[in-house]
Amino acid sequence: MMWINEVFLGFLGFASGMAVSAGVFSFIISVGIVPRIIAKSRTAADIVAYENAVLLGGTVGNVFSIFHIQVHLGIWIVIVFGLAAGVFTGCLAVALAEILNTFPIMFRRLRVKDGLEWMLFFMALGKAAGALYFYANHMQKM
Repeated sequence: MMWINEVFLGFLGFASGMAVSAGVFSFIISVGIVPRIIAKSRTAADIVAYENAVLLGGTVGNVFSIFHIQVHLGIWIVIVFGLAAGVFTGCLAVALAEILNTFPIMFRRLRVKDGLEWMLFFMALGKAAGALYFYANHMQKM
């Protein structure tokens, strides 16, 4: 009788994770990250591959998170994954800021007319330095 409870809770957790990931997917699509990456890379013919990658990544990530699956593939896979995740997170942040017109409002209020590209560059550099500092000093504690 106890296994019914376990199966029900497992199904409930999986269904809840799928609902949350569907919300995240719809947010990512509404912000326009995937279409923008497709347009910039000129790979519109591979749209089905992009859709499958997003769905597969969300589903596999959900399963790994729920069942605490650990995969030991070596440090190089971790580096490649971290780089890809960082690029995606940066794209998400910039796309969200662009949708909300954050940069034009900030530059107008600060009365900045020259050097906008340098400000954006150093903002990105500061974000990268902060992330590297966090991972270098706090990952051992987790």
